[in-house]
Amino acid sequence: MMKGAVPHITDAIGNTPIVKLHRVTEGLAADIYVKCEFLNPGGSHKDRVAGNMIRRAEEAGLSPGGTIIEATSGNTGFSLALQAAVRGYKCVFVMPDKMSQEKVDSLRALGARVVVTPTAVEPEDPRSYYSVAKRLTEEIPNNFYANQYHNPSNPEAHVLSTGPEIWEQCGEDLDVFVAGMGTGGTISGCGQVLKEKKPGIKLVGVDPVGSLYYDFVKTGRMTKAFAYKVEGIGEDFLPSTMNLDVLDDVVRVDDKECFLMTRELVRLEGLYVGGSSGATVAGAIKYAKASGKKENILVLAADGAQKYLSKIFNDNWMRANGFLADVPGLGTVRDMLRGKSSNVVKASPDMSVNEVAGTLKSLGISQLPVLDGTQLMGIVHEVDLLRHLVSGEGTADSPIRDLIESDYATVSPDTKIELLQGVLNDAKVALVLEDNLLTGLVTKIDLISYLADRAMHPASVAPIPAPE
Repeated sequence: MMKGAVPHITDAIGNTPIVKLHRVTEGLAADIYVKCEFLNPGGSHKDRVAGNMIRRAEEAGLSPGGTIIEATSGNTGFSLALQAAVRGYKCVFVMPDKMSQEKVDSLRALGARVVVTPTAVEPEDPRSYYSVAKRLTEEIPNNFYANQYHNPSNPEAHVLSTGPEIWEQCGEDLDVFVAGMGTGGTISGCGQVLKEKKPGIKLVGVDPVGSLYYDFVKTGRMTKAFAYKVEGIGEDFLPSTMNLDVLDDVVRVDDKECFLMTRELVRLEGLYVGGSSGATVAGAIKYAKASGKKENILVLAADGAQKYLSKIFNDNWMRANGFLADVPGLGTVRDMLRGKSSNVVKASPDMSVNEVAGTLKSLGISQLPVLDGTQLMGIVHEVDLLRHLVSGEGTADSPIRDLIESDYATVSPDTKIELLQGVLNDAKVALVLEDNLLTGLVTKIDLISYLADRAMHPASVAPIPAPE
């Protein structure tokens, strides 16, 4: 072997650099750094995961000639395909249809078969990419189902490589580690190592509006997940590879924030990153603004820009989806709330059925958010009260605590109305959270009234300012 060479491209995985941000973080007390995982041979941090999963599978008896099957947003598939090319396996990957064409094409370039499935279906739906992948494992002989959402080799990869590497690079200087929340492997594995090395370190997850992690961590309830555009982070179920116990905080970002930050990282910092990296940096900046501390924050930048050239870096696609500032669109939830009272009527879990029913009747509404202090617990709906009384299981004096339900979604004041429309197709009500506090509640009739008013008075709609 020639000096300085490695046997295979997969042996070049890891040892990615850490780079300090400057222009996008101007004015912050904290210093924010980026761990450039997009510089791995396969273009993402999933190179580490794929290598470890295949190694563990081979230890369990997998041999060349078999077929690797996986449900993937693209990066894990590409990393598995790299391993397959070197080790002699075939690949079949199942992807939701919101993924970029570049991801599909790159997998096929490596010789993989790609099956594309609908995004907007429940995980248990037979058409979902999880369900289709499981079905293929029953149809294709001699296969290995990587199953990154439930394979302990996923977080283990970061326990064995990424976490120790970060600690070697940063050591005691590191105060906060920020990563996107997808399968959970990265933040769980790295978090385990970093917490062992420095118990006081803060672990912060970043979750997109539409995913269920944020609400589950903040309230303990499984709320409605709904469609969003950013790829590679967020989930509509809880993978067993996610260890939420390591988290100290969760920050939420929306699609527009993710994509605009992604473009700024490329144009202002020279970091050729993808949408999930933009999301995590945007989340880290939000965290730093809220904290106001002088501390060192490290963000894991998961993948690169080349897979998103037809989307995030395509002005026509950005305009068509309302993500550029010169596109008026329908406004935001904040615009809708301007026409409503800022006083949100709430219930407490110890209020009686009779009290809540009286409040609903007097206000002419059908549901109330339930808060224990400032902690959102869920909603109580008139249907739940009726079912409770008809069933005979309780009385009008019973507390509503056991009647609280999770048939709601949460949004931020900056959530676009176009996205809110999809949310209210799936949930009874959208609760508006800002800085973890409930600031509003919107229903289908609120949305209808807002859109009708816009249609009748278009001149009253304030123009969106051009970017500076």
